[in-house]
Amino acid sequence: MKKILTLFAVVGLIAFSSCEGPEGPQGPPGYDGLIGQVFEREVDFNPTGYSVVIPFSAQIYPYDVVLVYHLYEVNNGNKVWRLMPQTYYMSDGGALDFNYDFTVNDVSIWLAADFPLNTLSSDWTQNQVFRIVIVPGEKLGAGKSVNKMDYSDYNAVIKKYNIDDSNVKRVKL
Repeated sequence: MKKILTLFAVVGLIAFSSCEGPEGPQGPPGYDGLIGQVFEREVDFNPTGYSVVIPFSAQIYPYDVVLVYHLYEVNNGNKVWRLMPQTYYMSDGGALDFNYDFTVNDVSIWLAADFPLNTLSSDWTQNQVFRIVIVPGEKLGAGKSVNKMDYSDYNAVIKKYNIDDSNVKRVKL
């Protein structure tokens, strides 16, 4: 009797495990085609405001994030990018700030200091190079991690968001 009961249990287990139920509801739509972008601009800051507005050539969405990096120096052929806002301390004790803000249409970059900007060397105002990185906002909250992203590391940001920066062209404004 026990053998028959065991046999029925095994047959029942096999029979019910191969049953299919109704399909579940369709999942939420994906975010196909969302890619980060990077572009480079070389700018001159004029004495009439020490600011520049750079329009976006691609569409930016309201939840996207824009990061701006300042080319601080080239060290042994390697570009050293610093995430803005960035404060530089002058040899005379003054502080110079590179800062920015953005909208869905453009990014604005400006200089501010605790001394008159017209006394600033042209090394700080002319031929300044910036990398502007657009990170799709939907990707920021996906896959929450205990490890916080270091946005000050340009190369880490490019790698994390799979942004191709191999063919960035510098445009002089």
